[in-house]
Amino acid sequence: MSTPRDYYEVLGLARTAAAEDIKSAYRRLVKRYHPDIYKGEDADERIKEINEAYEVLSNPQKRGAYDRFGHAGVQGVGGGPGPGFSDIGDIFEEIFGGGFGFRRGPQRGPVRGNDLRYNLTIEFEEAVLGAERDIEITRQEACPRCEGSGAEPGTSPMRCPTCNGAGEVRQRQQTVLGAFVNVTTCPRCRGEGEVVTTPCQECRGNRLVDVSRTLRVRIPAGVDEGTRIRLPGEGAPGLRGGATGNLYVFIGVKPHKIFQRREDDILLELPVNIAQAVLGADLEAPTLDGPRPLRIPAGTQPGKVLRLRGLGAPHLRGSGRGDMLITINVQIPTHLNEEQRRLFEKLAESLGPANMERNDQGSFFDRMREALGL
Repeated sequence: MSTPRDYYEVLGLARTAAAEDIKSAYRRLVKRYHPDIYKGEDADERIKEINEAYEVLSNPQKRGAYDRFGHAGVQGVGGGPGPGFSDIGDIFEEIFGGGFGFRRGPQRGPVRGNDLRYNLTIEFEEAVLGAERDIEITRQEACPRCEGSGAEPGTSPMRCPTCNGAGEVRQRQQTVLGAFVNVTTCPRCRGEGEVVTTPCQECRGNRLVDVSRTLRVRIPAGVDEGTRIRLPGEGAPGLRGGATGNLYVFIGVKPHKIFQRREDDILLELPVNIAQAVLGADLEAPTLDGPRPLRIPAGTQPGKVLRLRGLGAPHLRGSGRGDMLITINVQIPTHLNEEQRRLFEKLAESLGPANMERNDQGSFFDRMREALGL
């Protein structure tokens, strides 16, 4: 008679392994060496050895006796599932998803319909100010001819002869762990418990048909890229009287020619000429609400950020709006006529050399941080 291997060695564990480590190792090895997966000739012996090791090491009392006295302290453990196997069904179901006899029968009650997704790309202005858009979707709905029964009007589905209306078939299986009943969905009725002998001419027994629908979507002001809008009850139909799923409209936003967005603030780069920056000017700045007066202070430096409060995007989950942040871009002329060159040369003489010291207005990045409130 051969000497049994050390149980810790069987499970590939150190003697200090925690209870969760023992359970994890057992799950991994059972999955690897189960006879329906592992085709080696020693499959039965492997499983028996793994089960015996797990039964001892998963039981604190038996593990303690084994640690003190070895195999002599746990004589008579093998040969069948003991107290340590109370959760073996749950372990097999978790590992194999019910394909080895522990899966519960098919769900026969109402089943909620699936949610559907629609991708909608809108204009920048629509995202900021809100809009209404019509979308066209194709989804499955109950066949109007058979009212979702799948049977031609005047006929009715019959009880499935394969499962006798149970929706599942059972197969007894003998393994080294004992006798198990493998419960699977009936392949003929697919768990419904009934079959259609005279299929509906419109849906061909499928119960559902593809239908095109036009839906109106209200786009709230302030949505942004990735915003999800839920349309309750506009998804796929449920089964056996289950509720209809929802339709989720995912928003995409086209880029704008001159505006950008940072959260709820609208950003604009406004070009001004050098005279306007030096002397100051009263301009009209474009906004999503139309032109708005903008005062350019005298001596405005390139990169100066001016703020128009309340002209940004509305707060999607609250009241009020963000701001418009206008960055001044002073355009330096590249081509001068004779008169312009003469004036600039005279100006250069009067101004003298540029001052290398930091001015009171700070750097461009300082001003940007100040304007953004960072």
